[in-house]
Amino acid sequence: MSYQGPNPDTIRNMFKKVAPGYDRANNILSAGIHHLWRKKVVQLAEVQTGQKILDCATGTGDLAIEFKKSVGPTGVVIGTDFCKEMLETAPTKSEQQNLDIQYSVADVMNLPFSDSEFDRSSISFGIRNVQDPSKAVQELARVVKPGGRILILEFGQMKTPVIKDLYKFYSDKILPWMGGVVTGQGEAYDYLQKSSAQFPCREDFVELMKKAYSFKKVEFFPVSFGIAYVYIGYK
Repeated sequence: MSYQGPNPDTIRNMFKKVAPGYDRANNILSAGIHHLWRKKVVQLAEVQTGQKILDCATGTGDLAIEFKKSVGPTGVVIGTDFCKEMLETAPTKSEQQNLDIQYSVADVMNLPFSDSEFDRSSISFGIRNVQDPSKAVQELARVVKPGGRILILEFGQMKTPVIKDLYKFYSDKILPWMGGVVTGQGEAYDYLQKSSAQFPCREDFVELMKKAYSFKKVEFFPVSFGIAYVYIGYK
């Protein structure tokens, strides 16, 4: 299926405004669970010491940090984001944990890296904000070596009865209000809720990935009853 994402300038400006309170809001709104989701991504990536990893839409660096812990001192992790303000706190967070991670401004739809340069590439909670997700998938796959994997963590729609309704109330009513209180940018968290509710997930996003690139295999794993999903494309 085809999916047209939002205007890049709109998204960049939105994250520029949200950046100062982004980490605090994430921890409050998810009760810290988002860290467990990122650990799950790294677990499913099955990375090895010394490998080279690219994390796109890295934001304040949380997933890049998890990858660096796994690849060790001999491994290389590069985190990119197309909003430079989102990257401002990432180097400090890495240095505080004695982790050497490279950060740079780059657009996942047009990555400044060579073909087959990385062992793994990833994007967490960023693919639905991309104007052309299919192009992003193609780029994530292009820069990965044959036999490598691309990993995508993204919100979706829950299917579990009762829990689904409770989460819908939280995401519709509580999340935008609380996000606004923490960051002063309520519109951004209203967008978060609406975009998550509309973005293709499960089999629909797998279909998008398969149409974008000829992967050997594509699979997905729900986390927290399907609040989010981890998608893996095997090159």
